[in-house]
Amino acid sequence: MAEKEHMNLVIIGHVDHGKSTLTGRILLEAGAIDPHLVEKYKKEAEEKGKGTFYFAWIMDGLKEERERGVTIDVAHKKFYTDKYYFTVIDAPGHRDFVKNMITGTSQADAAIITCSAVEGPQAQTKEHVFLATTLGIRQIIVAVNKMDAVKYDKAAYDKTVEAMSKLFKIVGVKPETIPFIPVSAYCGDNVKTLSANTPWYKGKTLFQALDDLKVPEKHTEKPLRLPVQDVYTITGVGTVPVGRVETGILKPNTTVIFEPSNVKGEVKSIEEHHESLPQAVPGDNVGFNVRGVAKNDIKRGDVAGPVDNPPSVAKSFIAQVVVLNHPSVITVGYTPVFHCHTAQVACKFEELMYTVDPHSGAHKADHPDYIKNGDIAFVKIVPTKPLVVEPVKEFPPLGRFAIRDMGQTVAAGVCISVEKA
Repeated sequence: MAEKEHMNLVIIGHVDHGKSTLTGRILLEAGAIDPHLVEKYKKEAEEKGKGTFYFAWIMDGLKEERERGVTIDVAHKKFYTDKYYFTVIDAPGHRDFVKNMITGTSQADAAIITCSAVEGPQAQTKEHVFLATTLGIRQIIVAVNKMDAVKYDKAAYDKTVEAMSKLFKIVGVKPETIPFIPVSAYCGDNVKTLSANTPWYKGKTLFQALDDLKVPEKHTEKPLRLPVQDVYTITGVGTVPVGRVETGILKPNTTVIFEPSNVKGEVKSIEEHHESLPQAVPGDNVGFNVRGVAKNDIKRGDVAGPVDNPPSVAKSFIAQVVVLNHPSVITVGYTPVFHCHTAQVACKFEELMYTVDPHSGAHKADHPDYIKNGDIAFVKIVPTKPLVVEPVKEFPPLGRFAIRDMGQTVAAGVCISVEKA
């Protein structure tokens, strides 16, 4: 059988809306959890007269196995549907983890956003919708979860869909392009098979919606761009940066330059999941051994590229930003942290050039004194230390960023043009 095409999936949502349960349910229904373990917990549940709760039992059992360091690698879980091979990227839902989510989501090809039918979207759900769309995830499935808790009431589902649709409209995503699937992660309704509990629902199951996703176009024709996530020193091997190829092709026996560290090295070998690769293409998360580079020469946030077309280090850049959640207003001189690919650098708002109408895109006000929540503006940004950022039209994954301050995402945006350092 031919290897199925691979996609990275992120499952996000408010911490209490059943994200982990849904992840567990998907893995279980896809047969990705060891059947012996499943049998073991199912039997234990039945013996204790808790047969109906066997799913919770499995989840708890797996949690114990994990805590004892057995079997399941929590960070990257894999499962197969009829059509694809998925890796689930863990993106913890809580605010403290939004940072990981910013870097985690930027690697996802698609997202399932969980939203409880009991409460509807919460502040966190809103933040996740903004982040996922800003970070370029164009394929979203909404799991309207906890349908069992609302007795499979269509009105509760409709209300949640309506509230979520409003959020998508704000970020310019057409709600009609998104499947809203009424599920119970706990009971398994509409995950793999259509449920008799929701006769009013005529759409697809979660697994069918996953198979409707499209593998993103891989821009192999563009120059290499590989943002570094971590750098390891491996005894007997040397310096091994780890990251995901965003554009271009990474090949052994080629020289790459890491910017903004301005260090060159020769790529000796490339590995993914402990297997040697002849080359790495966009979407591949790889480790690669570079000769001539010491561990301290490069760091997270650097970007590897070809020597004859190095990543752009910005002296300044023009960006289009949308203010999402700022407690007051943004004025010239404001210097929050920009999260761009794997880099986190404080950047200064040097000039507020003009605002645009969010609906028509028409020019509104020139050089406003400040910008506030809901405003979309063109601004000039100056990084406080060297940062690689690229125009979003040329290298989409390196042209998007989230702006964080006071423990929250205050704004998000895209780079329009770069004045190189």
